[in-house]
Amino acid sequence: MNAQSTSESSEAYIALGANLGDREETLMDAVQRLDRHPDVAVLECSDLYETEPVGYVDQPLFLNMAVRVRTTLDAYGLLHVMQQIEKDLGRVRHIRWGPRTVDLDLIWMEGRRENTEELILPHPRMEERLFVLVPLKDVVPEGESSGLRPILFAALERLDGKDGLQLWKTCSWHSASAPFGS
Repeated sequence: MNAQSTSESSEAYIALGANLGDREETLMDAVQRLDRHPDVAVLECSDLYETEPVGYVDQPLFLNMAVRVRTTLDAYGLLHVMQQIEKDLGRVRHIRWGPRTVDLDLIWMEGRRENTEELILPHPRMEERLFVLVPLKDVVPEGESSGLRPILFAALERLDGKDGLQLWKTCSWHSASAPFGS
């Protein structure tokens, strides 16, 4: 399926993680590649957080972050762009939740709901994972109107006191791309 561009733009939230190689460089490369795509503009990036692995725990610590983007792609088109970036940056899928050079997960897209073999929106495990929620908190604006903000803060309250996450580095994103839509 090819990436489908729509006439309207949507905001979407993407969680990124890496635990192999130069984690920070790989994450920032992924953000830049997203922003360079003609149908995607990175609006904001979270700080970077070092986190313990979940699921398969016999692996290095992760760096995690989140970005808020504006896109004219539909959810599947954006997913395919993200999967191509993962592939270009050396992502190999051998072990579920295993080590990876980079992982991009589409977490939320303007309240859209999808439940197919290829894509589930909102992300089915986002409310269970501090390594997704804490970076998301950095990029979800106060006036966000699609319903993500109340879900985010309720989930953070439920997970309050959980360990395994610490601030690694602050990130200020200044897009080098042309104004969106030009």
